[in-house]
Amino acid sequence: MALKLWLRLLACSTQIETEIRKRLRARFGITLSRFDYLAQLYRHPEGLRMSALSRYRMVTGGSITGLTDELEKEGLVLREPSPEDRRAFQLRLTAEGRRVFERIAAEHEAWVIEFFSDLRASDRKVLYELLGELRVHMAARQAAPSSSTASSELA
Repeated sequence: MALKLWLRLLACSTQIETEIRKRLRARFGITLSRFDYLAQLYRHPEGLRMSALSRYRMVTGGSITGLTDELEKEGLVLREPSPEDRRAFQLRLTAEGRRVFERIAAEHEAWVIEFFSDLRASDRKVLYELLGELRVHMAARQAAPSSSTASSELA
């Protein structure tokens, strides 16, 4: 049953992501990657170093550089020397970048609400709580040394 549950979670996540990608492209002409990039900078109005943005998005520095070049040309992102390290850059949304992101994010949120609208509110709440419990259990497992790691360290 656990394997079926995991596969169902994965399938649902994939279906939602596919639909969001399709709608972002059709409605705004952007990729999910661009949306995620803008979202990270929106959450950090003080700006982020390129290396931090790369870590948050779990992508290479090269892909961040490419997206930054494009978004900077479009006037959505500012790239400034980092005050702490002259070799690094701090990225921030421009006023136009914030405005564009807020418009896209409002529709994105409406889409996600739509995706879950056929579930009863009580079912959404239970699902949210159960997935929260799963995250807590997974975090505890990841924090504890695994038995396979422990046994290989003994060898």
